[in-house]
Amino acid sequence: MLNQVVMVGRLLEKPEIKELENGKKVGTITLIVPRCYKNEDGEYEKDFIDCMLWSGIAENTAEYCNKGDVVGVKGRIETTIIDKVKHSNVIAEKVTFLSNKVKDE
Repeated sequence: MLNQVVMVGRLLEKPEIKELENGKKVGTITLIVPRCYKNEDGEYEKDFIDCMLWSGIAENTAEYCNKGDVVGVKGRIETTIIDKVKHSNVIAEKVTFLSNKVKDE
C-alpha cells in the first residue's frame, strides 16, 4: 500500500513556525495549486492545500521561503477523527524550493 502526495504550487503566505511545549517545532503552509483544466469562464481554478511541516523542514522553509514562492511538497495524507468529523492533512516529508517570486518578476 502507498500513501504519497506530490504537489507543486505557490505559497499563499510567508511560512511561520511555532515551538510546542515539548520543544518540537511545527509549521503550516498553504499551497495554491492550479487545476489542469479550465472552468466554464475559461479560467483555471485553484486548490488551497494546507500542509504541516515538522522540525528542520519547518525551520528551513520559514527561513528561505516567502509568499508567492514556488515549492514542491512530497508527503503523506494523515486523517484524524475529531468529534466524529474526519480531518485530512498533508504531512510534508520533503519541501523543495523551486523558484523565488522576486526572481520571477
